[in-house]
Amino acid sequence: MADRKSHWEQVYGTKQAHEVSWTQDIPQTSLDFIHKMNLPKEVSIIDIGGGDSKLVDHLLREGFTDITVLDISETAIERAKARLGATDAGKINWIVSDILDFQPERRYDLWHDRAAFHFMTTQTEIDTYLNIARSAAGRFVIMGTFSDSGPLKCSMLEVHRYSNTELKETLERDFENIECINANHITPFQTVQNFTFCSFRRRNQAA
Repeated sequence: MADRKSHWEQVYGTKQAHEVSWTQDIPQTSLDFIHKMNLPKEVSIIDIGGGDSKLVDHLLREGFTDITVLDISETAIERAKARLGATDAGKINWIVSDILDFQPERRYDLWHDRAAFHFMTTQTEIDTYLNIARSAAGRFVIMGTFSDSGPLKCSMLEVHRYSNTELKETLERDFENIECINANHITPFQTVQNFTFCSFRRRNQAA
């Protein structure tokens, strides 16, 4: 969607990391979920809506070798590349795409999404996202959204908030829930955003 892309290009083109609410120096909740899975370092990981998130920095530091970052904003990805430097940036597969337009050419062992899915607010958008995830998520999914007590909007856009139960039910057709927690994110402005984080295992990995 052109309007959505232009919105995020403007956000990343006009605001620095300390000026947006989602910035994390250490994405601890995501890392904790990943560590619990005890994945070998050669697994394939895709970070949906990764933008200039520092998750990729930590994954590289921990020795993961097959990392893909997808984001709608080319500006966000260019910022991440610049932060990492040419050598480390060259180790990452970067994809500029709206998730709803993404046509995956492979399956990923781990599908990670912190705060992209909750921008899918219509049933059509949700269904399209889930169909793409079903085709591309080979083994595990980690999903983080605003909880049912989290903010109603982010970056001036409405979001779909999820309770633990609703997020489980949304993915349960193809993914068996492993764990769900609620976690507070402290923004750079020292405000609190409550997230629902859930991990899942694909029910039929051969499907």
